Amino acid sequence: MKRGLEVYTPAQVAAIRMLVSFLCLFPFVMPHIKSIPKDRWKYLIMAGILGNGIPAVLFTTAEMKISSSVAGVLNSLTPLFTLIVGLLFFRFKTTTGKVFGVLLGFVGAALMVLYNSHGDFNTNYYYAIFIILACISYAVDTFILNNYLSGLNSVHVAGFALFFVGIVSGCYLFSTDFTHRLASTPGAFKSLGYVVLLGAFGTAIAQSLFNKMLKISSLLFSASVTYTIPFVAILWGLIDGEKLGYLQLIGFLIVLSGIYLVNRKA
Repeated sequence: MKRGLEVYTPAQVAAIRMLVSFLCLFPFVMPHIKSIPKDRWKYLIMAGILGNGIPAVLFTTAEMKISSSVAGVLNSLTPLFTLIVGLLFFRFKTTTGKVFGVLLGFVGAALMVLYNSHGDFNTNYYYAIFIILACISYAVDTFILNNYLSGLNSVHVAGFALFFVGIVSGCYLFSTDFTHRLASTPGAFKSLGYVVLLGAFGTAIAQSLFNKMLKISSLLFSASVTYTIPFVAILWGLIDGEKLGYLQLIGFLIVLSGIYLVNRKA
């Protein structure tokens, strides 16, 4: 996303990502279109919008002002919102420890967002709201996948969920100045290559694997794959020259502690 934004707008990066991920899975799922029950299509469309389309736009918008490291850590709030959505709409049972974990996670996230790598107050903190909204969208999508689409093939769910979003994204993309930027902006093809990798690996393959994980593990555990995202995001951020301040590192550890409490069985 960070490299794609060097040339393209946030909406264009999101659209390229959705279009590429759709095209990657299309050959594998199209022969099976008749196997999808008609009453499942509305849930597939919802999964595509909530689990892919909306978060893609929100994350690219946020990354205009927030480092990729911080964005990756904030993405790990997804299990916390999964618990909250479960409590509000799906009659999840909870414990005092889990509630404390949610509060702890938000405290850690606040430290990461409110302070920059120099320990100063971050004036662009409100861009974190976009990532929080994306996490809520992911959480709702997880319940849709688990409750209404668990009986379908994991790859089919990923591919057909992207069917509607991919077509709409393609139509939008080529109605913008995308081709002009591609032809006239230095480094445009390189940036496009990064977003193609994002769509192929970060969405098409990753979504298929996540759907499979939902079938073989618990819902909250599946949502907790976001445990690994902060480590990877911080590693790539450091390699790319980003820095994390001591307050942000403390916030990172607090977030992980909160997620641990949310996922404890007791």
